[in-house]
Amino acid sequence: MHILFDEAGKLLTGRLMSEAESSLQVELDSGKRVKVKAANTLLRFDKPAPAQLMQAAQALADTMELDLAYEFAPEDEFGFADLAAEYFSASAGATEQVAALITLQGAPHYFRRAGKGRYRKAPPEVLAQALAAIEKKKQVQAQIEAWSAELVAGRCPEPIRDQLYRILFKPDKNAPEYKAVVEAARSSHAAPLALLQNAGAITSAYQFHWQRFLFEQFPKGTGFPALQAPPVADELPLAPVQAFSIDDSATTEIDDALSLQGLGSGTVVVGIHIAAPGLAVQPESPLDQVARSRLSTVYMPGHKITMLPDEVVNTYTLEAGRDCPAVSLYVTFDEATLTVQHSRTALERVPIAHNLRHDKLDVFITPAWLDGEASDATPAEIAGLQPQLAFLWRLARQLKARREVVRGKPESFTRPDYTFRLEGVQGSEPDGTERVLIGTRSRGAPLDLMVAEAMILANSTWGQWLADCGVPGIYRSQASLAPGIKVRMGTKAQPHAGIGVPCYAWSTSPLRRYVDLVNQWQIIACARHGKTAALAAPFKPKDANLFSVISAFDAAYTAYNGFQGGMERFWTLQYLKQNGITELTASLIRDNLVRADDLPLVMQVLGAEGLPRGAHVRVRLGQSDDITLEVHGTVIERLDSPADQPAGGAADEAAEADEDEALAAPIALAIDVNEGDNPTAATGAAENG
Repeated sequence: MHILFDEAGKLLTGRLMSEAESSLQVELDSGKRVKVKAANTLLRFDKPAPAQLMQAAQALADTMELDLAYEFAPEDEFGFADLAAEYFSASAGATEQVAALITLQGAPHYFRRAGKGRYRKAPPEVLAQALAAIEKKKQVQAQIEAWSAELVAGRCPEPIRDQLYRILFKPDKNAPEYKAVVEAARSSHAAPLALLQNAGAITSAYQFHWQRFLFEQFPKGTGFPALQAPPVADELPLAPVQAFSIDDSATTEIDDALSLQGLGSGTVVVGIHIAAPGLAVQPESPLDQVARSRLSTVYMPGHKITMLPDEVVNTYTLEAGRDCPAVSLYVTFDEATLTVQHSRTALERVPIAHNLRHDKLDVFITPAWLDGEASDATPAEIAGLQPQLAFLWRLARQLKARREVVRGKPESFTRPDYTFRLEGVQGSEPDGTERVLIGTRSRGAPLDLMVAEAMILANSTWGQWLADCGVPGIYRSQASLAPGIKVRMGTKAQPHAGIGVPCYAWSTSPLRRYVDLVNQWQIIACARHGKTAALAAPFKPKDANLFSVISAFDAAYTAYNGFQGGMERFWTLQYLKQNGITELTASLIRDNLVRADDLPLVMQVLGAEGLPRGAHVRVRLGQSDDITLEVHGTVIERLDSPADQPAGGAADEAAEADEDEALAAPIALAIDVNEGDNPTAATGAAENG
């Protein structure tokens, strides 16, 4: 009989079958025959049988005291038989020797392996450290078990409450708080989110979403350091215009304004005036570092986190009644044909005459009114702007039509833009209990189209100008409208098929988007230095810093938009509850996914099998979950007939639903109750409860 080590150092026992010069063939207890090196043999014995020997030795090893074995062990290198002789007796047999071997193998903190069957005592100071670590591990495990028991009992320990978002989304998988949640979820067979809700760790769905976003994107808070808005050092000329902005009533960062000169003369000059923080805020300055760390203003119903401090925004915003520093693009058009004759850029002070608010004026500024239909209800200040607005309305439609020719198909405004208003929020953060009002604003409304086309004109014109000057900028491009071809950001002037322009560089919102501020610095360099602008611009061709901005902005902008979409979905679910809506009408996008007709809601439904895309249905709503933002429904009636099925457009509808469908999916947690103890195991399991 033999007891021996395999190549991995594991103890094996078996019956000797044959013996060569340097190897043995042994039949293991399992019946498997293996070849092993003779040098790996530790002990040969006649009785008892291997299985009986190991059983008796293990029982004896369990009675051995490690501290006593450590004390009896020789100070120099020794074998397991030596320890057996010291611990049991000089005549220790096979059972005692194997018991000593098992003890030595199982206590690496007491004994270090020095060879096959050979050991050394660990130094006393190392042993003390190891024993302290083992005791600490026991205490941590006891704490994990206690916390887990509290969670299962419906109570949330304070350390877990404090670490809630880290546990769920960016966990240290060796942390006791994380392990306690995993253990509690396993033992209670509850999903982590449901477990934590039941334990009181999550008391407000709104705060859950808000604090999660702050944890991921603003871990140091949303406050600003004490910074002053630097003045514009340039002596800027005063523009001979009276400009007006068009925004909604909640807008404080007024980036853009419009003006007209020459109406009725045959040649009209349209001025597109952009707020110019780039004339005062310099790259690498403290304010630039703040803007670059945030990269964009974050929007959500009832609240926003601005890219720049309010005091700075107020300094550079295009507020009515002031002469505001601006980067102005003047585009000259033939008044009859609306053909572009030329354009120029100016750095100047622009008198702002009006801050128009479209949410208050859309009802007055209609296509009929712009085409000359009189209305006594129109406010006096707006009536005086009718000729200018009418020209901008005509120009906007013409610019859009020209882009659509390049685009290859018309832009579709089949769905409205939804607006959210929370009652009772006056400059403070919402708490999730407010009553929400959801309104609609038709895409392509006159004021909306005027601003949109003017900004597209500016962004494409300035983008081309930067390229002509050899100055790099940050561009958005799309190679084609083919499925799967997405908009990308880069430093080269390339076509944007989705918009229908040869190039497109965001430049018109420098108070709200960092890439616009970067492009404004480059445009200012072109305005000041002309053909030598490439030498003076803050960012040079192939500038690694520029690529870094693109990468960081793309990630942040995606996260911010995702959060905005999530909060709009949250408030949509509140709207359903507050108004007692249990049924709604919707159109099938694909498979079992529908889009509500009158609300910004995409959801999964049952009962849509066999229905074609675009089918109009009535849906009975099920219960919604404010944490996961899930709501399901059941199709109870088809409202149209197959003959009413519209032709085409299904692919576009399906593409538009991708982002909404992602919001409707379960929240992705970085916690997995099914993974083992390996801290490097894959993460990202979805919450299923």
